[in-house]
Amino acid sequence: MAKITEHISGAKGKTLFSFEILPPLKGESIDLLFGGIEPLMEFKPPFIDVTYHREEYIYKTREGGLLEKRVTRKRPGTVGICAAIMNRFHVDAVPHLICGGFTREETEEALIDLDFLGIDNVLALRGDHIKSEGYFIPEPGGHPYASDLVIQIKNMNAGKYIDEEMKMGSQTDFCIGVAGYPEKHFEAANMETEIKYTKKKVDLGGEYIVSQMFFDNKSYFSYVDRCRASGITVPIIPGLKPITSKKQLTVLPRIFALNIPQDLVNAVEAAKDDKAAKQVGIEWCAAQSKELMAAGVPLLHYYSMGKSDAVKQIASQLF
Repeated sequence: MAKITEHISGAKGKTLFSFEILPPLKGESIDLLFGGIEPLMEFKPPFIDVTYHREEYIYKTREGGLLEKRVTRKRPGTVGICAAIMNRFHVDAVPHLICGGFTREETEEALIDLDFLGIDNVLALRGDHIKSEGYFIPEPGGHPYASDLVIQIKNMNAGKYIDEEMKMGSQTDFCIGVAGYPEKHFEAANMETEIKYTKKKVDLGGEYIVSQMFFDNKSYFSYVDRCRASGITVPIIPGLKPITSKKQLTVLPRIFALNIPQDLVNAVEAAKDDKAAKQVGIEWCAAQSKELMAAGVPLLHYYSMGKSDAVKQIASQLF
């Protein structure tokens, strides 16, 4: 097993392939997850990302009409899934670590578990807000920003734990990835602000950047140019997703605050049904991928959303 940065440097300029998966919904078998991974293993991914999902609140009506607030996690198991993937497929697994819903102590415990399991790559994210709250509220005793999470991970790499009475703990050896937003995070005032905070995460210990999905390569190339001009030198991995249904024309911009080029919108809208729309999305993403590969990107990272068919059709043309 190796660090993500080692996989990239070891490829000697060859573009690598990777993808991201979602943990199964609570109660579902991990076999469903494996069934979505296996068709993509022929393209030799050096690693697979596993998302982490924060808690959501649900309200149960009790006797007398009172509402009881309960916390639930719809997709638990990220740490265990990473271990299972590494054991079954012999590739590195990269768990997402998020600020939302976790205290610093809970984060430390998760990092200790990952270290014990030999998982030494992590992607440090702030995470999304709870839908019912409308904006991000950190857990009491948790981190408000991804940069704070990066600091905690970097401290553990230096043997510094939360307990100040510990003079020197075991040093972890995590390779830290961070997120980047070619069309800016929806909370960033402008691209200059976006780049400033991305650079902060890198300066604090981020060793590579994975971009939010985008559908216009000009956005990615411009983002990379801005990052390089600001002094960011780490690998910047493009994140891609093929559109697979007509409703994603409205769902994706709403969830991820991104732009979809009008040519792609027109083509999807002109498709007679979702099957045809999916083929349009595959062809668009394949063209994006070929242009990015020709430009020498270190790796193409696909957001599979747990479904491998579209990504496999694209990868078959490239790898």
